Amino acid sequence: MAHIVVLGGGIGGLAGAYELQEAHGKNNKITLINERDHFVFVPSNPWIAVGWRKAKEITIDIAKYTAKKGIEFIGKRVDEIKPKDNELVTSDGQIISYDYLVITTGPKLAFGAVDGSGPNGGFTQSICTLDHAETCYEDVKKLLENPGPVVVGAIQGASCFGPAYEYAFILDKYLRDNKIRDKVEMTYVSPEPYIGHLGLGGVGDSKGIMESAFRHRHIKFVVNASVDKIEDGKMYVNEHDKKGEIINKQELEFKHSMMLPPFAGVDSVAAVEEICNPKGFVIVDEYQRNPTYDNIYSAGVCIAIPPVEATPVPLGTPKTGYMIESMMTAITENLGHQMRGEELQAKPTWNAICLADMGDTGAAFVALPQIPPRNVTWFKQGKWVHLAKIAFEKYFIRKMKKGTTEPYYEKFINKLMGIERLS
Repeated sequence: MAHIVVLGGGIGGLAGAYELQEAHGKNNKITLINERDHFVFVPSNPWIAVGWRKAKEITIDIAKYTAKKGIEFIGKRVDEIKPKDNELVTSDGQIISYDYLVITTGPKLAFGAVDGSGPNGGFTQSICTLDHAETCYEDVKKLLENPGPVVVGAIQGASCFGPAYEYAFILDKYLRDNKIRDKVEMTYVSPEPYIGHLGLGGVGDSKGIMESAFRHRHIKFVVNASVDKIEDGKMYVNEHDKKGEIINKQELEFKHSMMLPPFAGVDSVAAVEEICNPKGFVIVDEYQRNPTYDNIYSAGVCIAIPPVEATPVPLGTPKTGYMIESMMTAITENLGHQMRGEELQAKPTWNAICLADMGDTGAAFVALPQIPPRNVTWFKQGKWVHLAKIAFEKYFIRKMKKGTTEPYYEKFINKLMGIERLS
């Protein structure tokens, strides 16, 4: 009997543990480790940040549902990974041995990249975690009482731009609903070379559609931007040309700001230098397996993926939910091959599919594969996307409670868009 440990209980980790249990749990032990005892549907965080959702609506008790599937759950932080000994060490000193390790920790939020950024000791808000989104909402309520300029966007090196766009549009709708949008000047700041780049080199006519959406909502934007530092109520922003040279400096004042940080590997993973790149992201081959330790696999935001293209201001490549889902399916199949002494065969599709809420409408894109050149490039806007994201939130959380192992993203998007096959 082999012991398969999944480290990290997010979208990839929890769904992946269910998948591993169904495929291999009869003759092997599956353990899920997460530093918190609850799962959070992170894509709903922008709604938390304006009070459109409560924490209880997007969280579930992990142990309650994994126990029903025969998956052991350990709600502790792992402080050390010892790959030579096949051991994990938790924050309270517990040693957990494994035969196979699947790392799905997600990222570390690198607020330290810019002085003054982040909600803990800095001057900007974040929607990357549930706690941050709740803190952001408290700051939004202050804005409601004392309106003033708003700056939303992402710091240089960031890779996940969808939530920044979502938050800008959602906040715009929130302010309009509260009849104070006319008192709030909004600016979007991003290292992207153009609006709608999304870290993907654009998808279809995303540039034109997103620029039009910003103009329609009177949201100014600064792209090819880097942030020097952030002070209380003031952000120092550089604009760069195509060669990366600074061509303009701005000081943007704000009463409220939400800036997404760049990501890095979490400390316990990044400390194992032989499995990571310099930023602490896990290196994987085409089968999602680490080339140094053949019993370590990884999926999700914590893996190393090169940028789609060179840009004047550095930025990373996003990993969307459907992409993560395909990684975990490949890992599940490849673990079966490895345990039977066979050659690995399964490769993830790495397709990008996204439903982005815009408050009262939305934008959806499909990029097959995520990295160009692509077989399919599709980008659409409409109220149906707003409604679809609400439906998918309820659908996904319901499936997590049931422990269903069907392909959540692919099945939902296929029904929604009428796309017969996404790979």
